[in-house]
Amino acid sequence: MKIFLFCVAATALAMGSATLQAADKSAGATLYADACAQCHGPSGKGMASFPSLSGRDADYITSRLETYRAGEKVGSNSFLMIPNATDLSDDDIANLAAYIVDNAE
Repeated sequence: MKIFLFCVAATALAMGSATLQAADKSAGATLYADACAQCHGPSGKGMASFPSLSGRDADYITSRLETYRAGEKVGSNSFLMIPNATDLSDDDIANLAAYIVDNAE
């Protein structure tokens, strides 16, 4: 049973890594510049009441964007994020996550 669980966990991690590697960071950069940088800053450090994206992993970014896309509130800025995430595709989210992880300082 332990071996099975280990294999499942290893497969899930490998799939997550492959997804991040397969993401188009260039497309993520364009999306970030067009929709995210105005609030989160050009390097993802955050501005005013907008949180820093620095140090966040791809799973966190992906989960939050999927939550906002679904229209779910998770914090005081949800009302700003939900309209920005509504039209994001799964690929858009993967691209943004890959770009943010590699470029937010």
